Amino acid sequence: MYLHGSCPFINDLHFLFLIIHHFNLFLAATDYNFMPLDKSIKTVLIIGSGPIVIGQACEFDYSGSQAARSLREEGIKVALINSNPATIMTDPMMADKVYLLPLTVESIEQIIEENRETEFPIDAVLATMGGQTALNLAKEADEMGVWEKNNIRLIGVDIKAIDKAEDREKFREWMLEMKIPVAPARIANSFLEGKEIAQEIGFPLVIRPSFTLGGTGGSIVFQKANLDEALNRGLTASPMHEVLVEKAMMGWKEFELELLRDDNDNVVIICTVENFDPMGVHTGDSITVAPAMTLSDTAYQKMRNTAISMMRNLGNFAGGCNVQFAIEPHTEDIIAIEINPRVSRSSALASKATGYPIAKIAAKLAVGFTLDELKNQITKTTSAYFEPALDYVIVKIPRWNFDKFKGADDTLGFQMKSVGEVMAIGRSFAEAVQKACQSLENDAVGLGYYGKSLMHAEEIVEYLKIPKWDRIFRIKDALMIGVSVKRICESTGIDRWFIYQIQKICTCEKALAEVTLENISPELFKEAKRLGFSDEQIAKIMKDGSTDEDIYQKRKALGITRVYKMVDTCSAEFEAKTPYFYSTFE
Repeated sequence: MYLHGSCPFINDLHFLFLIIHHFNLFLAATDYNFMPLDKSIKTVLIIGSGPIVIGQACEFDYSGSQAARSLREEGIKVALINSNPATIMTDPMMADKVYLLPLTVESIEQIIEENRETEFPIDAVLATMGGQTALNLAKEADEMGVWEKNNIRLIGVDIKAIDKAEDREKFREWMLEMKIPVAPARIANSFLEGKEIAQEIGFPLVIRPSFTLGGTGGSIVFQKANLDEALNRGLTASPMHEVLVEKAMMGWKEFELELLRDDNDNVVIICTVENFDPMGVHTGDSITVAPAMTLSDTAYQKMRNTAISMMRNLGNFAGGCNVQFAIEPHTEDIIAIEINPRVSRSSALASKATGYPIAKIAAKLAVGFTLDELKNQITKTTSAYFEPALDYVIVKIPRWNFDKFKGADDTLGFQMKSVGEVMAIGRSFAEAVQKACQSLENDAVGLGYYGKSLMHAEEIVEYLKIPKWDRIFRIKDALMIGVSVKRICESTGIDRWFIYQIQKICTCEKALAEVTLENISPELFKEAKRLGFSDEQIAKIMKDGSTDEDIYQKRKALGITRVYKMVDTCSAEFEAKTPYFYSTFE
């Protein structure tokens, strides 16, 4: 084997590219197919996610809709079951047959029976597009023998793979078998068993119920006095009456990878997402950033290789998958947290962030296609077997409605509490985070609540120790009153890189506060716009009576106007036929 250009026949990249180019021309000319569509599948039943609840909302409406369209493109008939009529996927245009029925085994049997003597009886079921609800229903139907009795295939993922990933004890045993580190933990099926395990592992610890949605029933326990309530809640939430009692890896950084795998074991990493908050906050309640900002290449490659190994060892699986890891920030030791053998809540975010339609491609993989024979949906000429390149930064910020639930605990933990989220695109983290804050519809004007009183330094440092919905705003407040980056990092466990980026916003804001519309320099104006400051935000900071319209007219006169950049999956390496755009300032 020759490595790093040592082959005597291929000693320069230009020659190598010519070989690849002519090979691609050969494939195109011969219409070569690696793994054609499974022609035995004529009709597929897609299981939806049901009512919109915390942890499972319109993301799965997006996935289900994309999957239905993708299958119909291939001439496959689509039947769809969902109990929620307030969705796009239940529109009559989306599927050949739509069933607004309760998501129960009885409803599944009714649909199978109704279609049995028709031209298109149900051949297969796709349960990977409806979140945890669809997976649990598919598993329940399998246990009752529905699929075997009716000779119906479960495509995309089989029951063994679901159990391997979703059953906490089986997942832990699987990881240990693969020599992938996990947090110290044991399974408990009763209250007393849970208490015994807690005594062995020690505090703080995490209670993780099996087969639940959005961390439902999960919690972190810092002291013995809170253990009984946490155990009872977790055991009640799990449909199997089972919880994993796990050592809490406090202060570790959390990452998740969105992947696709086909039947030929081809795997691609679509997106790497970094949590702003350290372990201890549900990923659905944490600000997330893509691509990962604070990950060394060594740690990334280790995480990437581990995720690919997990995907290939999962079993009978073809489609989208989500893998979560924790990394110790100083040693870069990695542990696996969990794997979701389905299109996840984060998949919709990753699709929009990269331009790669995960659900659409995952549906095609489920019916037999392989990644190397599908096209990139944006360039229309390159292969879908590639990993998107991002030349921009994505920031997602969750949205909470604690004001509607008086008395609700606004402390963030392992159970998801957010009811929505916003996503922003910018050329830098600072720009993207300011754009996201402007979109929250909660009176924030960028990263700041202007005109509201600030806490004192000691008070705010104590406040930052407990993760709450407004933590990022309070971090900015702390920097504005002179609290050091080091002290904020010690209080929050958040990587200092993020704090330094917020400090850049604070430095610019202090400079803006010292000028007026008449004497602001073009350089400061450009810097403010590059850092994501809106016209309204600048007007509030200046306090010279200027309005956002005045700010707009001034920057227009200075020639500081928006430019538009593409989201094209490939950082402009290839021509994009259907890109979308975001605005920024240069």
